[in-house]
Amino acid sequence: MIEASTILKGNGIRIEEKYEERLEDLLASCRANLKTVDEELIKRAFRLSYWAHRNDHRASGELYIAHPLEVAKIYVEQIGFDDIGVAAALLHDVVEDTDLSLEFIRETFGDSLASIIDGLTKMSTAFETRDVGNAENVRKLLLSMASDIRVIFVKFADRLHNMRTLGSLAPHKQVKIATETLTLFAPLAHRFGFFTIKSELEDLCLAYIHPEEYKQITSGLRDRKKERDTYVKQFIDPLRDRLQTEGFDFEIYGRSKNLYSIFRKMKRQDKPLKEIYDIFAIRIVLSGEGSKGKEECWRVYSIITDLYKPLTERFRDFVSVPKSNGYQSLHTTVLGPNGKRVEVQIRTREMHEIAEKGVAAHWKYKEHVNSADSEMDSLLMWVRDLLENPEVEKAADFVKDFSLNLYDEEIYIFTPKGDVHSLPSGACPVDFAYLVHSEIGSHCIGAKVNGKMVPLSYTLTSGDQVEIITSKKQQPNPDWIKFVVTQKARSRIRHWINEKRRKATEHGRDLWEKRLAKLGMEVTDAEMGRISTKLRFPNTQQLYFELGSGLYEVNDLLKATKGMLKDDDPEKSESESLRLQYESFLSSAQSSGSPGLLIDGELHTDIKTEYSTCCNPIPGDSVFGFISKTGAIKVHRVSCANAPNLMLNLADRIIPVEWSRQKDVHFVSALRIMGEDRVGILSDLTQVISKTLKTNIRSITVSTDDGVFVGNVVLFVSDLEHLRRLIDRIKKVDGIHGVYRYEEQNDESGLR
Repeated sequence: MIEASTILKGNGIRIEEKYEERLEDLLASCRANLKTVDEELIKRAFRLSYWAHRNDHRASGELYIAHPLEVAKIYVEQIGFDDIGVAAALLHDVVEDTDLSLEFIRETFGDSLASIIDGLTKMSTAFETRDVGNAENVRKLLLSMASDIRVIFVKFADRLHNMRTLGSLAPHKQVKIATETLTLFAPLAHRFGFFTIKSELEDLCLAYIHPEEYKQITSGLRDRKKERDTYVKQFIDPLRDRLQTEGFDFEIYGRSKNLYSIFRKMKRQDKPLKEIYDIFAIRIVLSGEGSKGKEECWRVYSIITDLYKPLTERFRDFVSVPKSNGYQSLHTTVLGPNGKRVEVQIRTREMHEIAEKGVAAHWKYKEHVNSADSEMDSLLMWVRDLLENPEVEKAADFVKDFSLNLYDEEIYIFTPKGDVHSLPSGACPVDFAYLVHSEIGSHCIGAKVNGKMVPLSYTLTSGDQVEIITSKKQQPNPDWIKFVVTQKARSRIRHWINEKRRKATEHGRDLWEKRLAKLGMEVTDAEMGRISTKLRFPNTQQLYFELGSGLYEVNDLLKATKGMLKDDDPEKSESESLRLQYESFLSSAQSSGSPGLLIDGELHTDIKTEYSTCCNPIPGDSVFGFISKTGAIKVHRVSCANAPNLMLNLADRIIPVEWSRQKDVHFVSALRIMGEDRVGILSDLTQVISKTLKTNIRSITVSTDDGVFVGNVVLFVSDLEHLRRLIDRIKKVDGIHGVYRYEEQNDESGLR
């Protein structure tokens, strides 16, 4: 470490000129964006990082120091919290990837910066394994956040730069990292209010997970840009003139919504891009501050509604009642020229910066550090609340609950005393009860909404006043899990269910062991495993649970055990066989697979492959393989609805596959066709389909409603190009308005 100490002083190493220039750019950005800047601290951190990574290169071939420099720049410009965070961004990989120790960082830079590096190192370790969805790994992420909020700030910057440079990695790694980002980091960035980071992360993920849709949206937006710009100008010009006449100091402009939000809207409405109209919004940013700024927002709103007819049901007041991440703005939708709906957002410059940079921007607008603590504390309380339950839940449930509601619209609920709480849209009184306090949630027996009794499953709406009625005798009801939506409620109910199950399981084991002791019998754990399998229990724990719950009699188990031990059955348990099968599936799986796939880069004809019916992959689609419990490889499209769950929670069973150049292999695909219900349309469709590359139809179902024709066609195609040509031909049929690739929404979470 003596050499490293020398480096900190700027001696003993020659830094390339271009990196010296990038350091100066970083420092200039710090001066522009941070309240105070310790330039010497940042320079020392840079020199040490440069020296520690001097022999390292990124996948792109660039010297590794380029990455921490870019991470630091993102931290400054898009988060802008403090200079210690900038130094941490420069050093975020040194403990994990080099010989430098955490103790050296602590001695050199102090406890605060060392704590951030420690949190980042632990977080990176949690994501090194392929099993990203493991509940403990997510908890490590949360624990790191709870130790110092700057840990997650630096991690956001790190992940954003990794996503920007993802093209240098292998395709299967790109999809895995993008899925992880979309499932965990983009929702977290949304929760912290980092709109700019969240939007870019989502768009980058879309490019790798749904590349075809990404290309279609970007191309469609590019083609319609001139038309869109003309309309925005037509809408803005009279509004700008009026605001200038009234003496406002303001900015006004149109902005396109991010690509991923457009993609979600297309999926949700089941429409192509050309039928999605609200893809941009008008934003007005005012110079007023404090109460004057809020007053200006309302005056501008009044002017807008004078010029254009408002749609009152689409009005949102986030100025009076900010979102939980600090977001403030007035949202209204009006009918613009030609009767088109246009969303308008009105905010002050301070509100705008908080909207873009999230909770970190509060720091800039507070005179005293402690006065900014309320926003930070609310987020840290949220993180600690997620960590409150020490039980390790099923990974799939934990990750689902962890990201649950982070994107949902918020509603605002009042207590009888007038206190306001925010909940995700769709929440019920049980969610509200658990939000107020865990004990209130666990003991609630009823609720009054606006003075009237309602069912506990009642869907709350913004502005409701809710009173929870409790009883000490009440316990959580397992049925509540069916209608609660918040992570806290689901976690507490599931914990209670699991605790009840644990006690029943212990009771069942105790009953069994006492009976064996009374008879002088001994049964090993291995034998109990084989007995459980023979009796068709999934595992020994389920057997004990049913004994303890009275669902299975001890006498019946005793009778079965005596018979099996007499036979001395040597058969291995099913779970053990499956474990061995996973470890050696490449050498032991039997044939009947299609020769159309390369598995781990090689053509295998002795491995059984199946094409998943939930997404019907065909050659040309981006795909991955999933090892099923039978040992066969199930092929899914990367854009499959089940892909995030499989990749995050069952990552150890994911393998890379790709299409070979084999010909004369046909695959099932499905199309949804929509159009006018005219005479002869079905005949025209079947004619076009059968004549296009001699496509064979497997099945066709049609329905009509109020003059609209909807058909689902299942057919055989050779590859993606075949399918595209078919779609193009169908679109030319008179009366057809839309042709979409259809996917079934089956859950393939390794159950088969």
